[in-house]
Amino acid sequence: MERRQLGQGGPMVGAVALGTMNFMGTYGAADPPDSLSVIEACIEMGIDHIDTSDVYGAGGAETLLAPVLARHRGRVTIASKAGITRNPDHPFDNSPAYLRAALEGSLRRMGVERIDLYYLHRREAARPVEEAMEALMRLRDEGKIGAIGLSEVAPSTLERACAVGPVAAVQSEYSLWSRQVELGMTDACARHGAALVAFSPLGRGVFGAAPPDPAGFAPGDLRITMPRFQPENWARNLPRLRAFADWARDRGECPAAVAIAWVLSRATHVIALPGSRSLDHWRQIARGAALRLDAAALDQIDRLLPAGWAHGPRYGQAMALGPEGWS
Repeated sequence: MERRQLGQGGPMVGAVALGTMNFMGTYGAADPPDSLSVIEACIEMGIDHIDTSDVYGAGGAETLLAPVLARHRGRVTIASKAGITRNPDHPFDNSPAYLRAALEGSLRRMGVERIDLYYLHRREAARPVEEAMEALMRLRDEGKIGAIGLSEVAPSTLERACAVGPVAAVQSEYSLWSRQVELGMTDACARHGAALVAFSPLGRGVFGAAPPDPAGFAPGDLRITMPRFQPENWARNLPRLRAFADWARDRGECPAAVAIAWVLSRATHVIALPGSRSLDHWRQIARGAALRLDAAALDQIDRLLPAGWAHGPRYGQAMALGPEGWS
């Protein structure tokens, strides 16, 4: 597994990280023993950067990781997040008291004394990001976290945060159908020495061996609320996805491997953060980390899936509350 640096002065980690949201039933039911087996296998593949959050399964993802961390703490870099409350009247909280309490809960659930990378999961718009940074820096200085990250923020917010202290990573959605970060965020991360951690690099499953069938999504599947999977948009998105999959297979590659390779080709400070409950999928993902796309292949991919090709916004109205937009 290729190694990339997790922020300026940070640890070297696998170019592909492991996301844990899928293990909490986000895209269908998950079995804890099977999930643990997948995580263990990924660590053996060199996927040693594990990403979670206190809201995944209401803390369940962090609890799931406890036995893994007890066995492999010296082998893995752990990241978690805080700032989403699930309170409809106050959905985000970046106050020092909230962040400290959330961190203590995460440490307890995972059975660790320190989290290597701790993200502000969403920015609370009414509170200056500088205040949140100061709170996180106090937690870092106390040794409870190793580094600070930001999630779903605009480049301007990163600039303000870095004026207070170092930001090791910014987590943003980035894939062949979500390329907003190319409008300044990739460059801003490079300028400030931050890793760009690209979540959903497989487009929430659309770059799998076969595109999903939205009609078959299980109740509770997060994608049901996403406009790109609604019938009118999906009818326009599916032909391009099939064309890309055919192109990948014609080259002897699976679509997932090519999609991962494409994300990693964008810049050396990009780390891909997929999530899957399937070990076969993870083998394809690991293949993507080793795959190199030449200039001709990248040009052909851009013709098949040019920037902005996807029909429909990435989030519906409820989920769009929180992520920062920019232009």
